[in-house]
Amino acid sequence: MADGFSGIHSVAMQPFNIVLIEPEIPPNTGNIARLCAATGTRLHLVGKLGFSTDDRYLKRAGLDYWEFVDLRYWPDLNALKAENPDSRFLYLSTKVSRSYLEVRYIPGDFIVFGKETRGLPEELLADNPDTSITIPMPSEKVRSLNLSTSAGVVLYEALRQSGALG
Repeated sequence: MADGFSGIHSVAMQPFNIVLIEPEIPPNTGNIARLCAATGTRLHLVGKLGFSTDDRYLKRAGLDYWEFVDLRYWPDLNALKAENPDSRFLYLSTKVSRSYLEVRYIPGDFIVFGKETRGLPEELLADNPDTSITIPMPSEKVRSLNLSTSAGVVLYEALRQSGALG
């Protein structure tokens, strides 16, 4: 698996994982939590959050689905990776050129998103060129999609490929 995307691993059907590194906007995280509840996806919140988990906008965006979210907190990305040493981490960024559509998703993958205002650190992307991907944008007038939209786009492609959508 030299390029990080080839081949199919024989694994039991594991949930996909959405990772948000230092999210800043409560409704985005709430919407992603709702997405995770609807799809059986684990949600990992990493580092310092830009809001309190008691925030009313966070709660409102997640509606009454919070009890169905498999939510995990991590002090930093290294701690998360140390607990999941055999897992693949895919890094989403507007700063790379490889499309998310070129990926062969594997149940258990960790799909990682950065802060809404800055994205993922450039050094993280430079250290992981084979697993850094983007959502192509045909319009040059828009820099990026909303974080919760991006998570939904990529997660549903992963679910489609894995046969989880029927």
